[in-house]
Amino acid sequence: MKPSDRPDSTVAEIIACHECDTLNRVPELAPGKKAQCSCCGFVLSHNPRGGLDRPISLYLSALILLVLANIFPFLTLEIQGREEMTTIIGASLALYNAGMGELAVVVMITSILAPALLIISSLYVLLSVRYRLGFPAARSTLSWISQLKPWGMLDVFMLGVLVAFVKLGNMATMHIGISLYAFCGLILVSAAAASAFEPHLLWDKLGFPKGRRDAG
Repeated sequence: MKPSDRPDSTVAEIIACHECDTLNRVPELAPGKKAQCSCCGFVLSHNPRGGLDRPISLYLSALILLVLANIFPFLTLEIQGREEMTTIIGASLALYNAGMGELAVVVMITSILAPALLIISSLYVLLSVRYRLGFPAARSTLSWISQLKPWGMLDVFMLGVLVAFVKLGNMATMHIGISLYAFCGLILVSAAAASAFEPHLLWDKLGFPKGRRDAG
């Protein structure tokens, strides 16, 4: 749906395209519809089907999977009859004990802390808007979420695990733990939740002033 196709300009707002800075009038969108920049076609806003219930359910699922991924064994290595079990937190501690403190901190932040903060912050805003709870600092939290997203690197961590599988395949017998399955599910559910999370819709619900708005 192009902004120029709006049915009623009285309910439209002006959004600046994040890609080309073109000002577009964007009407209130029906569920399942999206608005694109009239100049470059960049998606300015969309109203996902299912409203706010869909991202809430997805982020709740992601939170459960995150807990499971961190409390159960991630991987068990069996070498010459000796078994070594590790968790995600245990992997960070092992890196720290091996003298790689900076890498341990990066792994801890990108695979545990940042995803946890992103999920909890998103739920905080979504629940506040959906049930009109009026949580304090909901607007600040929503603004902060966009800054936090680049730090969640679950897929990069998983890529490292796959590389380790290849390298250790001929040296040890590996037993996959519940945590690894939960972590794979977390990657998929988090991606679906991020796709269903629409900041512009939330800004409107939080009473963001009408007028020029950045689409980024």
